[in-house]
Amino acid sequence: MSKVKYYYDPETLSYRKIERKKRKTFKYILGFITASALFGFLTVFVTSHFVESPKEKALKRELTNMKLQYDLLNKKMDEASEVLASVEDRDNNIYRIYFEANPIPEEQRKAGFGGINRYKGLEGYDNSKLIIESSKKLDILQKQIVVQSKSLDEIAKLAEDKEKLLASIPAIQPVNNVDLTRIASGYGYRTDPFTKARKFHYGMDFTAPRGTPVYATGDGTVLRADSQSTGYGRHIRIDHGYGYVSLYAHLYKYNVKKNQKVERGDLIGFVGSTGRSEAPHLHYEIFKDGERINPTNFYYGSLTSEEYSILLEKSSLENQSLD
Repeated sequence: MSKVKYYYDPETLSYRKIERKKRKTFKYILGFITASALFGFLTVFVTSHFVESPKEKALKRELTNMKLQYDLLNKKMDEASEVLASVEDRDNNIYRIYFEANPIPEEQRKAGFGGINRYKGLEGYDNSKLIIESSKKLDILQKQIVVQSKSLDEIAKLAEDKEKLLASIPAIQPVNNVDLTRIASGYGYRTDPFTKARKFHYGMDFTAPRGTPVYATGDGTVLRADSQSTGYGRHIRIDHGYGYVSLYAHLYKYNVKKNQKVERGDLIGFVGSTGRSEAPHLHYEIFKDGERINPTNFYYGSLTSEEYSILLEKSSLENQSLD
């Protein structure tokens, strides 16, 4: 029950009861409600703009952490790009040059992505620029890795082919130095032992006792092992691939047969004096793309530099050949 209030009336010299008008009471109530609402609005406004809620604090921490993670990701991508750039440099300037392959152009390695906007879905966020730049950098890095991976696959294939080529090229002397009596004649003009005329000699003659081992000078397949070629007597021809064929003539006997696979250093026959021959020796020739070439250019696999110098000196003498 509300308290009754009185006031002193000096005219009547008595106390009178205070009567509160309803309109005035309504105004008091309305003013109180309005003031309360305004105070509440200001409180919410100030709180929402200047005071962080626990949820906002958590989201802010998460956003800060995300920025940190993106910075770390960018740093790692920069480091990966540096490593990849080093591999690309070696690839272009060492590997591809060694295997006679064209370097990959820089614009092909670092090309971007044209056409439609690949990053439209990342737009409209507070950190869209950071996210889009990181995504672009990652996409370009991935493309560079794919290009480099394909290049290394190509280099591996070229290396395999190069290894086969190096194993196939006739690169050793067909008769061991310890078994040689002498190098009778080299590539070039020589005196024919039968006609005594000056004639071009297309191979090398290695003088050795009958039965001296003869070795394949490179990997390949035996094309012929017969005596059905004029002047050569019993002879062997080996197809080394890549346009190379080696010929071993005037043999005493064979140690291989036609279509047999041989490797460099395999025993294929023995020195003899069959066919158009004046004395036991091996006549050795090399063909490249069907043309006879100088065998002295192909002994790097079995001779020292001193032995090779002696070989060049002796083979260059214009003497009499043995066939």
